[in-house]
Amino acid sequence: METQETARDLTLLEEIESDPNVNQSTLATQLGVAVGTVNWHLKRLIEKGYVKVMRAERKKLRYIITPEGIALRARLAVDYLENSFSLYRKTRQRVKGHITQLRRAGHDRVRILGEGDVADIARLTCLEQGIETVKDGGAPTLEIKGWKVTLRMEADQ
Repeated sequence: METQETARDLTLLEEIESDPNVNQSTLATQLGVAVGTVNWHLKRLIEKGYVKVMRAERKKLRYIITPEGIALRARLAVDYLENSFSLYRKTRQRVKGHITQLRRAGHDRVRILGEGDVADIARLTCLEQGIETVKDGGAPTLEIKGWKVTLRMEADQ
């Protein structure tokens, strides 16, 4: 199963378990997707027996996570954590490799270009390894693009 799809299913199951009266509009906002996307995911989860739907009022639906849905949520949560830790470890290894290159070239500081979790992992790894992170455009640069971390030794022109 695709990672983004897995994350959405996990979030939907968690939200439904914590609030069976949650509506599709609220779920869409929490996931950052269109209501139609939530509807598609819910239909899949209902067809597979992970969620039941009951009419609470004339136009209001109530979603109930089934025992199978609870088991799926637990599996998805474990898979999500395992994948997250794997990506964390791989990112740290990449950054450590770049730090080794930096040190061989006589550098003890680096600029980090990029934001998000990968940039945070890079900063923490640099801190742990005694590499100062700076904003100086003349310093070697760890460039973060998505999950990719590259090292540029040349200064900005």
